[in-house]
Amino acid sequence: MKKTKINDLIQLFFTFAKIGAFTFGGGYAMIALIRAETCERRAWVNDDDILEITAIAESTPGPIAINAATFIGHRKAGFSGAFFATVGMVLPSFLIILAIAAALSNFSSLRVVKYAFLGIRAGVVALMLHSLAAMYRNIPKKLFSHGVMFLSFALCAFFSVNVLFIIASCALFGLFQSIAVSKKERNGHKGE
Repeated sequence: MKKTKINDLIQLFFTFAKIGAFTFGGGYAMIALIRAETCERRAWVNDDDILEITAIAESTPGPIAINAATFIGHRKAGFSGAFFATVGMVLPSFLIILAIAAALSNFSSLRVVKYAFLGIRAGVVALMLHSLAAMYRNIPKKLFSHGVMFLSFALCAFFSVNVLFIIASCALFGLFQSIAVSKKERNGHKGE
């Protein structure tokens, strides 16, 4: 294995370990930090890649942040990169949960801990809104995209439709829309 390859694997591990250790609130809250580290700071992927990675990671089984780490690691350094990025993302949470589980009865009853988690929850909402804004900036600003987005939100938020159904339906809508656009473009070229 080349030295640069080993350095890439170490860099992937520590980058995702930092993300895993310092981001609270689950995968959606981590998207902003994943984007900052892998897109802005390291240039491993670009904004369009982050949007696609988020869509793929959300629509595949498993936590979104771990799926994103695996995907980015694979893109950067193949199978080994996927492994090191994934372990880096998981290890901090595993160690923290292991420590909390060992002292759970004393830890959860502390008043200062309860107040700390109130603050963390507020911060998590801000991180999720930041991720939402970043992703919104990168979607096509077309009536179709907005319609699918608002319909999906309404079905999920107000009618409790299963998320898997929504994702599958959005994929089908996108497929049908691209077929319709392709047909329209072909017919437009025939008329010239």
